[in-house]
Amino acid sequence: MRNKKKFRIVRIMLLIIMAVCMFQIVRDLYFISEHKVQQQKLREIAGTNDTEISHNDKKHSQSADFHFLDQYMELYQINPDLRGWLTIDGTEIDYPVMQSEDNDYYLEHSFYGKKNKYGCLFVKDFVDINSLETNFIVYGHNMKDGAMFGTLDKFQSEEYFKEHSEIYFYTFSEIRIYDIMAAFQIKLYDEEEDFKYYEFYQAENQEQFEYFYKNVMDRALYDTGMTAEFGDSFITLSTCASQTNDSRFVLVGKLRN
Repeated sequence: MRNKKKFRIVRIMLLIIMAVCMFQIVRDLYFISEHKVQQQKLREIAGTNDTEISHNDKKHSQSADFHFLDQYMELYQINPDLRGWLTIDGTEIDYPVMQSEDNDYYLEHSFYGKKNKYGCLFVKDFVDINSLETNFIVYGHNMKDGAMFGTLDKFQSEEYFKEHSEIYFYTFSEIRIYDIMAAFQIKLYDEEEDFKYYEFYQAENQEQFEYFYKNVMDRALYDTGMTAEFGDSFITLSTCASQTNDSRFVLVGKLRN
């Protein structure tokens, strides 16, 4: 009798575990589906799937483009936290970039303000997208299904970089094209690592610029052929490295003049 009772308890526990696992699987599939539908809707509103606008048109448009202004204003009316749109052609990276007074908000909230694990791409609260300071940083999750910055670490491959060497950042008034200058991985809590890339936004002088530039290039995984000088502007994309939570994978692009 005692053995039968133990067996019954074990069986109930296994059923509970299986039910919990099934619930988690169904929930994850729901979130993935919901995320894909939402992003497709946002892209349709933003016109990033607009086949009437060729890549050549994009590459030669650095000034105000009211075609895009109208489309992004529609998204802005839905959520005034919108600051721009980030795209790397030929990749899954094609998302709105958000900004909130709470720097943690878009770590776990969608464009529509609904709490979810995907969050949004975002910049810190003090960043002025329109000022073109030396550097601004866009953060995003490294999602296992490849969403958000889940494919950013593919830039560990030089061949992948050669096929996707440009970052497009659309504001309300212009299209900025950044040529990828460096890709690197860095540990955040290593006592021997003193380069805090995430604190660098503005170089007030040549020395500050050289500190950022040298540290980036010294850590670069391969030579992209890009160089920079004081006065250039950059965009930095940052996500958790897939291998460990205490490391970041970083992509730095230089604004094309």
